[in-house]
Amino acid sequence: MRTSTRIAGVLSGLALAVGGVAFTAPAAHADVTACINQVERELQGGEAPDSIRMACYVGLTGDQAKCVTGLTDSGVTNGTATSACRVAPK
Repeated sequence: MRTSTRIAGVLSGLALAVGGVAFTAPAAHADVTACINQVERELQGGEAPDSIRMACYVGLTGDQAKCVTGLTDSGVTNGTATSACRVAPK
């Protein structure tokens, strides 16, 4: 295989990989943000602490029960915690 063909193939693969990461990364961030925003609306006290951010991230991984427990342990009502964790993995 010629060097120029090999370089073109590597660059094409790299462009597809980087483009795929850039395309999927904002969606994951938006889901955690939606969870945090829902909790912040209830707390009405400014920015959510790290414990709430971490619980929402756990919800993103799909562990809804652990997400709800993390949020309720941080002072969020069960109803808000359940709905916030529901939006995390979408």
